[in-house]
Amino acid sequence: MALLWPGFLVLLVLLPVLIGLYLLMLRRRRRFAVRYSSLALVREALPHHSRWRRHLPFALFLLAMASLILALVRPVIITTIPTNQTTIILTMDVSGSMRFRDIQPSRLGAAESAALNFIQHQKATTQIGIVAFSTISEIIQPPTTDQSQLESAIESLTTGRMTAIGSGILSAIDAISQVDKLVPPSVQDPTTQVEPTPVPKGAYVPDIIVLLTDGVSNVGPDPLAAAQQAADRGIRVYTIGFGTRLGPSRGQFGNPFGFGGGSASPFGGANGFFGGGRFRAGIDETTLKQIASLTGGAYYSASSAGELQKVFNSLPTYLIMKHETTEISVAFAALGALLAAFALILSLLWHPLP
Repeated sequence: MALLWPGFLVLLVLLPVLIGLYLLMLRRRRRFAVRYSSLALVREALPHHSRWRRHLPFALFLLAMASLILALVRPVIITTIPTNQTTIILTMDVSGSMRFRDIQPSRLGAAESAALNFIQHQKATTQIGIVAFSTISEIIQPPTTDQSQLESAIESLTTGRMTAIGSGILSAIDAISQVDKLVPPSVQDPTTQVEPTPVPKGAYVPDIIVLLTDGVSNVGPDPLAAAQQAADRGIRVYTIGFGTRLGPSRGQFGNPFGFGGGSASPFGGANGFFGGGRFRAGIDETTLKQIASLTGGAYYSASSAGELQKVFNSLPTYLIMKHETTEISVAFAALGALLAAFALILSLLWHPLP
């Protein structure tokens, strides 16, 4: 069970306050009670059930207050059900480093082949969209079940320069929002746009993002901030780090002039360096793992075309579940009202007003 407004739990402090006031009132009554020479005679004269009758209405009143406070914090239960209405957004890195040929025919070529094979093995009811990102991101193909359109979109991918992972995630969110009206679009400017109310923790929509990259985000929005937007909408992000551990050798660049900001730069600096005829691979596995963990997805690593194909085949697309949230505030409110009414009735019956 999750709580939409947990801050109102602070009202539970009223319960011990009410108990203290109740005990204080009992003490004051004792002070003004008639004094008898033998209290034992009074106790024997009273019925055995008078004590619990005296305090039961107040106990029921306390339970009613607790139940009404729980209704105020808006508890919800999360149920998991299978769904046939699944949307998968393939979010592909097309930065300059995807031209490297350390994986044949190139990183991009191997990624395209794996993506095409993945598309061909999905159910006919599964909607798939294509997002490409380099310096900026773009929805290349809105979600569709038409495999010919998806294949054309994959085959039309061309490389750019830098790596904007955050932009890719935000565009993927927007692609999902186009077909799932329960998913709000991304917030590009938090200073002028209002963030939607996050879904309860553990609740997910039947839509996922599969993000493939060979590099480190070096332009655009913060990837973790973008991943938080996906998490707030219940969208799981499955990340794939693609590329050889050592990176490409000097003879394995697809275009010696197209490196601008990719995951392995031949010009040294933060992303690469000369040494032993190879350049350091620049996959930011830490961030990719954090993105997956934050959103409820998983991280995969692939250093060859065969491994990448296995990763695509192992994605949990056949067991995607939909998580529905049901608010049960009304049940707690009804229980609180019932307990309060019962407490009032018992109080009037057992302690009638003069």
